[in-house]
Amino acid sequence: MLTFPASTKVFVCTLPTDMRRSFDGLSAMATSVVQQDPLSGHLFVFRNKGGDRLKVLYWDHDGLCIWYRAPG
Repeated sequence: MLTFPASTKVFVCTLPTDMRRSFDGLSAMATSVVQQDPLSGHLFVFRNKGGDRLKVLYWDHDGLCIWYRAPG
């Protein structure tokens, strides 16, 4: 089970995202599209064009984490 501080916000990118993007690409989108600091400790949610895949980017004091959810 994952737990986050109560002050953690969830930002959802409304633009479809290429799911081949990794840490650098998603961090750049968090900065340019969502206009937030990817190292802030908040959650950044990205979805693909079809809306059936999600990636979540999160800074966890030691480095960036990506969680990926695909259908099936």
